[in-house]
Amino acid sequence: MNMMRSHCLLTDIVLEVGTESFQAHKVVLAAASPYFKAMFTGGLMECGMTKVKLQGVSPTAMAKIILFMYTGTIRVTELTVCQVLPAATMLQVANIVEACCTFLERQLDPTNAIGIAAFAEQHGCRDLLFKANRYIEQHFTQICQEEEFLQLSPIQLIELIRKDELNVQEEREVYNAVIKWVRYNEDTRKPKMVAVLRAVRCQFLSPAFLQEQMKSCDIVTKLPACREYLSQIFTDLTLHKRIGVKERTPNSPRIIYVAGGYLRHSLDTFEGFNIDDNTWTSLAKLPIPRSGLGVAFLKGAIYAVGGRNNSPGSSYDSDWIDRYDPVMDTWRPCTAMSTPRNRVGVCVMDGLLYACGGSTGTDCHNSAERYDPDSDTWVKIKSMKQQRIGVGVAVINRLLYAVGGFDGANRLRSVECYNPDKDSWSFVADMHECKSGAGVAALDHHIYVVGGYNGSQQLDTVERFDPETNQWTFCAAMSIARSALSLAVIDNKIYAIGGYDGRNFISVVEIYDPTTDSWTQGTPMPSGRSGHAAAVCYQHQCLIPCEGPSLQCDPHPLPTPSTSRGSPS
Repeated sequence: MNMMRSHCLLTDIVLEVGTESFQAHKVVLAAASPYFKAMFTGGLMECGMTKVKLQGVSPTAMAKIILFMYTGTIRVTELTVCQVLPAATMLQVANIVEACCTFLERQLDPTNAIGIAAFAEQHGCRDLLFKANRYIEQHFTQICQEEEFLQLSPIQLIELIRKDELNVQEEREVYNAVIKWVRYNEDTRKPKMVAVLRAVRCQFLSPAFLQEQMKSCDIVTKLPACREYLSQIFTDLTLHKRIGVKERTPNSPRIIYVAGGYLRHSLDTFEGFNIDDNTWTSLAKLPIPRSGLGVAFLKGAIYAVGGRNNSPGSSYDSDWIDRYDPVMDTWRPCTAMSTPRNRVGVCVMDGLLYACGGSTGTDCHNSAERYDPDSDTWVKIKSMKQQRIGVGVAVINRLLYAVGGFDGANRLRSVECYNPDKDSWSFVADMHECKSGAGVAALDHHIYVVGGYNGSQQLDTVERFDPETNQWTFCAAMSIARSALSLAVIDNKIYAIGGYDGRNFISVVEIYDPTTDSWTQGTPMPSGRSGHAAAVCYQHQCLIPCEGPSLQCDPHPLPTPSTSRGSPS
């Protein structure tokens, strides 16, 4: 039939598109397109016409679509896709629409994702729009450096940066992107700055950063309303008020990383548990085996801090800190702490990593220090009031709580609170039970203390601290008593991982839901261990450059290709 069409045999319709004409058979067009079927069989005046003029379709696109209707084959390229897709959408040729959307999805990169999303929305391609928006969320850090981002309207920008799913290592990236967007067209955009700034989660910026912006950022200093807004947030943070906004939760693989531990000797094991598919994966091993270490996620990396290498022929406490890159699956050393710390408490506050207590040999520490990943330096802070090894630490409202531990003679029920603005420690209410080696975590403005050892036995109890009332209450107990376990918080649940039950090193994972005050069984670790540490991160995506043309997709005007692009891995 295509041969007959090409020789104008038995054709009964001429489609006039721009300055070109296409002869075809009505029955073929109607069979391939609901648009033409309605035109030729629906009682419209075109039913009896031998010539039909089509508007809104380019001759190039029409030629490709007619060829597809006769042969079932079409070649989509960078030069034609943004002409073919609108035409196929209008003519309701679903196979071509799907092929174009698949092609555009494969072309997504930081330079064109915003344009492709707008193009997909304009033409009602919901699946492509969803995937383009997901790509924008996951690659925001790269996309905000591109021209498309700088050309967003204020409404589009606000809609983007309000998303929970933005994949950023810290909120400073969003703030800096907004400042860059304003500078791009400062005269017209400064009046919109306050509205845009309110979409940034400034409550997760550090007071030091806010203070610097109010003092030095010319955009902020020229706009009293912006300065007043940031000043109020600064005041709330320094008064340690409860934050009224939630942290971002990127749509990326969510991983619980578990490092080191002890099973007859110290381990160099490093594993990741994928929350979404309930699988454990072995990753690059720790540079040195160690147990009693601390682990934290900070600015896109996992940090392993301190611990002890208790292996055959070797036993020493460590002052080391190693940085793990989740994208490259590699470790590298960082500047060491001022002193070795075994069974150390580690947490993150204001973009800095804190290491509290621990021991060196038989010496128990009350000292603490903090690490700045940007400068790779440690600074000592005020020492705790008590020596604490096997201490658990957690942060709520920019206050660090050091919970329980062992002072060299006794297990402790005391809890200390560190104020970074005053560099001072103060006691808060004691726990009901003394314990060391407990799992400690912050969840929903409460501190949970799980398990531990009281000097005579392992515990299955769970205590919860409310900083606003300065009171401890008991929650539902675990099914297995244990100490030297680790905790991870994700999806508003607490994962209690491994530990020692008094006789065995266990691999059990239990999951606590605070809404029901109950524990359920999780997927166990590949092997039992104690003295390990855990941290949660949202896996960031990487871009690996590859050869090939780039598609710039802007609905107004039609796109033109450039010479190179990066392709997501």
